[in-house]
Amino acid sequence: MSNPAGSQGAAGPSWSQPDASFMRVALQLATQGVRGANPLVGAVAVDPQGTILATGFHRGAGTAHAEADAIANAARDGVELAGATMYVTLEPCNHVGRTGPCAQALIEAGISRVVYAVDDPHDIASGGARTLRAAGVAVEPGLLADEAEALNERWFAAVRARRPFVTLHMAQTLDARIAAEDGTSQWITCPESLADNHSLRARIDAILVGSQTVVIDDPRLTARSSDGTPHEHQPLRAVMGLRDVPEGAAVRGDDGRFRHLRTQNPAEALAALFDVGVRHVMVEGGSRIIAAFLAAGLVDELIVYQAPLILGSGKNTIADLGIRTLADAQRWDWDESGGGAVRRLGDDLRLHLRPVVTSASSVTPDHIHPLAEGIH
Repeated sequence: MSNPAGSQGAAGPSWSQPDASFMRVALQLATQGVRGANPLVGAVAVDPQGTILATGFHRGAGTAHAEADAIANAARDGVELAGATMYVTLEPCNHVGRTGPCAQALIEAGISRVVYAVDDPHDIASGGARTLRAAGVAVEPGLLADEAEALNERWFAAVRARRPFVTLHMAQTLDARIAAEDGTSQWITCPESLADNHSLRARIDAILVGSQTVVIDDPRLTARSSDGTPHEHQPLRAVMGLRDVPEGAAVRGDDGRFRHLRTQNPAEALAALFDVGVRHVMVEGGSRIIAAFLAAGLVDELIVYQAPLILGSGKNTIADLGIRTLADAQRWDWDESGGGAVRRLGDDLRLHLRPVVTSASSVTPDHIHPLAEGIH
């Protein structure tokens, strides 16, 4: 998709080596953000002499976009951006959401040239390049597009499929158990891991478990601080499966933010959540739901809280995926975004991974693994 700096040809921009270098800085900045409903995006403002004036990156849904962050940082430092070039890893947005349109912010800041890596695939957000050009800003797309596409590969896949971005959460022992043989599971992981999980709940749109988990554990699925007080933002609480959710189940709550998804098909569940505005969902279990989403190729990000415990028996974290040979194993890669691939939290390790995507790993929207039939 991308071309080396300076090799675009007569029909398009001819980028210099410094152009590529500044875009690589923007790509590195982007990795400081967190994955989810919004992509990882970085931005670098550079003056005509090649001096970096300001940098920014997107910190997650509801926070300033990378370009706006860079502009704000420049204003904080008393730096004038008029006549500067802005390098950004994604086309500046053109709509008003929880933040204003970045294209207009760049125009108002006096940016004279915008170089970006890849087009925004969002219908409502795209068109920023057109707005910039109409205002007389020079716009050059496509620099290091392959690298930018790879950075947000799974986010692009979710947007194009019109489904939420899926984070899969697991809290387990060293031998991959989520409960002991007698059913006890609170708490396998330490308080620091629990607090980290609740901070993630506080920024997602929805949290999804199976109906069997509701019957066995009666979870609240709320986002709470370490002292038990609720966070301001609460995710939609979703239960997937054909079994009725008991009237007195804690997950129902009294705020209307509960959905029962009567399906065994992960793709159907995601479509239903997308239709009510969910753009980032965290799947928490149980083992059959975890396996169903993995088997369907619908997990975009994996977060594992690994406790230094061994049980030797009990409930497996992941139900049987039907993989019988090493050659068929699912491949995952360490994800350094959002604070690193491996972090120590109290006694636990927090592992952050993303799938290695191959053409063979793609699935159709109607794909349903046989084990999903066990999601009652």
